[in-house]
Amino acid sequence: MDPVLVTGVGAVTCHGAGVPALRDALARARARQPDKVPDPWARMELPLMYLVPEPALGEDPGDGPGRAASFAVRAAREALACAGLTAGALGEARTAVVLGTCMGALGDRERAGEPDAPAASRQERPDFEVASLLAAELGVTGPVSSASNACAASGFALATAADMIRCGEADVVVAGGADAYSRIALANFNRLGAVDAQGCRPFAAERAGTVFGEGAGIVVLESAAHARARRAVPLAEIGESGWSCDAGHPTAPEESGEQIVRALRDALDRGAVQPDAIGCVIPHGTGTRLNDRVESAALHEVFGPRAAVPPLYSLKALVGHTGGAAAGLAAVAATLFIGRGSVPPNVPVGAPDPGCDVPLPSVETALTGPAVLINAYAFGGNNISLLLREAVAC
Repeated sequence: MDPVLVTGVGAVTCHGAGVPALRDALARARARQPDKVPDPWARMELPLMYLVPEPALGEDPGDGPGRAASFAVRAAREALACAGLTAGALGEARTAVVLGTCMGALGDRERAGEPDAPAASRQERPDFEVASLLAAELGVTGPVSSASNACAASGFALATAADMIRCGEADVVVAGGADAYSRIALANFNRLGAVDAQGCRPFAAERAGTVFGEGAGIVVLESAAHARARRAVPLAEIGESGWSCDAGHPTAPEESGEQIVRALRDALDRGAVQPDAIGCVIPHGTGTRLNDRVESAALHEVFGPRAAVPPLYSLKALVGHTGGAAAGLAAVAATLFIGRGSVPPNVPVGAPDPGCDVPLPSVETALTGPAVLINAYAFGGNNISLLLREAVAC
């Protein structure tokens, strides 16, 4: 079976729009301080989030596509330009869109209900609108799907997109995730006591929760045959994935990590990848105490003692917990790591938690194998592990 190739990447994060802004932030290895959201209705103890700087929250017009959708469109256009694909080429190919989102258009609906909201914004915005608006902006008339597996949504979107190509249902899929500020989501995490006033500090001894971030991470996936026919240059290959569900608590991971281990092993086994071929892991690593501890234990279960665990790159320490966009941005980062052949230094977050004995290099580190493993977990115990690896030229 021909491989599924990544031929374009696009990103929007709290560091700005575009992959160059993300690449520069990776190289600097310095986290931003969380923004205090400029929302007078955010009446909660810690109204903190890593916001996309442009447009500033509250500046986007009420009759526009919505904040999350606008991030998705910007990242997708960049990814398509990177892949050398135009709207005309998308029309000629069998093209699909698969987008993951956690909160969808909820933030737009919240702002539309405010007393001074423009009349044009007072319309219902279903969560799946983010995917459909993206398809409309790109002129894609093929299959359009929205994955909503909470904070693992874009991991499931990427795996679904790759399977569509493997099954012959599409030649090109624009896939990834996007999420934006939602007052309800941030208030709920405040009520759970799961927001860290200092920032997102995965695996740190003094971590006290997570901090959400806005953003979008989009990749263009193509069948190798389609990429060859147009002489595209592959950036990476998207490999197999492992899916599982804890079937336990509505919000907390199951403490044994049994199903997280299952997802990890399934991804490796289905991809015929040995553990020592993993050059880096981009963990889910949210900064919540239980999540980080369970994931650390699962990595030891699969890879062995600390010396055998591949280097981790803790992306959320740099961009925050971007919800449904998290795995999409991780896929963009993984593609950059593969292209460079190295993992950037982790963002300093303070002393590590001895209960999370995983390697988080503070200096740039060579990839120790040809593949990068991405983990994404979510409320409801939804778990996915996904492989990206070096691609052979078409």
